[in-house]
Amino acid sequence: MSRAQAESVIKNIIREIAHECASKGQAVSETLVAFMVKAVVLDPTNEFNVDRTLTKDDVQKLIKICVDRLMDSRSPALDTVKMQVYFDMNYTTRADFLEEHRRVLESRLQPVIREITDSRARTREELESLYRKIVSAVLLRSGLGSPTDIAVVREATAALQSVFPQTELGTFMSLIKRDKERQLQELTMIVTGIRLFNKECGKGGEGIDDLPAILNEAVPATTQNIDTEIQQTCTSTYRYTALIEKMHQTSDKKDQGPSLKLLKDSLINARQHEAFLKIILNDVIGCAQQVESLEGQLAARMEQLQATVQSKTAVPTAQVYPQFIHLSQLWSSFQDEMVLLSVLSNILASLEPYTRGHRELFTEEIITPFLEGVHVKTDQERIKETMGKEHQVKPADFIRMERDWIFPETTKNFKRLPLQYKGFCAYTLVKQDRLLLPSNPDIGVLLYNDHYFAFSSKSSAYFFAEDPDLYIQQAADAAKKSPELIQLLELHTQFASITPYAQAKDQGKMIEKPITKCDSGTQTDTHILEPNIVKSYEWNEWELRRKAIKLANLRHKVTHAAQTNLSNFRRDNMSQVYLPKDQKTQTKRDNYSNVPKPQTFLAGLRGEGVSLPTSMIKMDLTLDVDQT
Repeated sequence: MSRAQAESVIKNIIREIAHECASKGQAVSETLVAFMVKAVVLDPTNEFNVDRTLTKDDVQKLIKICVDRLMDSRSPALDTVKMQVYFDMNYTTRADFLEEHRRVLESRLQPVIREITDSRARTREELESLYRKIVSAVLLRSGLGSPTDIAVVREATAALQSVFPQTELGTFMSLIKRDKERQLQELTMIVTGIRLFNKECGKGGEGIDDLPAILNEAVPATTQNIDTEIQQTCTSTYRYTALIEKMHQTSDKKDQGPSLKLLKDSLINARQHEAFLKIILNDVIGCAQQVESLEGQLAARMEQLQATVQSKTAVPTAQVYPQFIHLSQLWSSFQDEMVLLSVLSNILASLEPYTRGHRELFTEEIITPFLEGVHVKTDQERIKETMGKEHQVKPADFIRMERDWIFPETTKNFKRLPLQYKGFCAYTLVKQDRLLLPSNPDIGVLLYNDHYFAFSSKSSAYFFAEDPDLYIQQAADAAKKSPELIQLLELHTQFASITPYAQAKDQGKMIEKPITKCDSGTQTDTHILEPNIVKSYEWNEWELRRKAIKLANLRHKVTHAAQTNLSNFRRDNMSQVYLPKDQKTQTKRDNYSNVPKPQTFLAGLRGEGVSLPTSMIKMDLTLDVDQT
């Protein structure tokens, strides 16, 4: 079965489960159904084999199990999963909250802004109507009063006319759309600043709420409300923990009180609620700090404006407009804090129904008789009991096993270590079947496979260190049976197929993480772009140099160079030249030729007398070359 076919089958299963739950009067989100399907498949007790295709009987069995779990109205485990789904789908960072709020506000303002920027007013009545629309847009964007309140409209119109009279509409109409939107935004900030300053001076401020005073009342009230919720949740947590420990210590568990499984599910629900409440409380504290900072800036800006304006009849716009804009931005920050506080309060109120189940199951009247003679310890008391050198792990006991232990006195930023299992004891989680006990890192933190494990006692640390792989695997098995632990203990790295709910909004994906490694191949054309051959391109740098010299006409120039102490040995320069080579050329050669050697003989020079003349005969005795 291909991936697309598998996703189609999963989508159909999710829709059928959601439809069946709705027919029984229980509305569930598809995100919750998708997570429940994955949890049921992961649970080994349900005997689903993920390596083979589900048969028709398997699908019917899966649907039945999921519907039964989702319809269980007295299941703290289901309430925990619902709480996790709700929180992850509705909570995000401060910046994302405010960005989403501004995006929604701008989308609502778009029709009004578009009507102004697209206007082609010509007549006097049309221009007056356009001006009224600009006033309304300024009021809507600033959030200072209602556009239907006549007193608010009059005050805003007077402030707008002081910076943008109706005679400027002609210039405004000639601008392009983007410039019109920019000018409208700037006018909104200036008018807002003027109205806020007039309110401070007691000359206006119609329809403007005192946001700093409201926030100063709302923030402490919200903080107190969250603190109360945390105390109630912690009280339930401590009681559940004490009763579970008592039941584990007692040999006969059948006659010792309520269901141990329900108690542990309720403990997990309370721990998760406590974690979410602390996240919200941290954000509210951040709001309080931000409000305090904004109040100081607002007071300083008002004093500066008072000094600038005083009793002058005219003030240069270059001096006063930037201050009005900054004042408007400060007020916008107050509005952001109001929005953020409202969202956090809504999330806080929405979490309470998910804890109602275990509080109704284990009321004070039911659980108090079982706690007689039991000292209910708080998390702080448990940690205090294991403080001191005698409770610390001794690394010398683990020399053979080569375990790495980290201690506060030898580690910087020890409190910021990312502890595994959200800081709960790793040994107790397995040994006492999903019991969540707070760990004391001062005992010693075990570094194993790049994970940090903390423990509630010295003995727990020693037992875990003997075979960490066994306990890690058993913790994963426990999370398969109770899938809400995957989110609470942040075990997503051990369950690669499950991601936080906020990342699994698409139905049918079974909350799967994308595969990060795979073998793949791609093929591209040899020449994707059109061929572009540049005839003048030259790769030879010597040819480029020759052309450069030719262009610069350096043949008739004189180059001067100078060297100073600062430039000496600054860098190594290298140049490439043709090395000289030995070469011979032949220009002439020695040669000879053989010629006959002339020889002559003169005869008749002797023997004659004085009276007779001498008769001389010349004889040629030269021999040929061949005869020599």
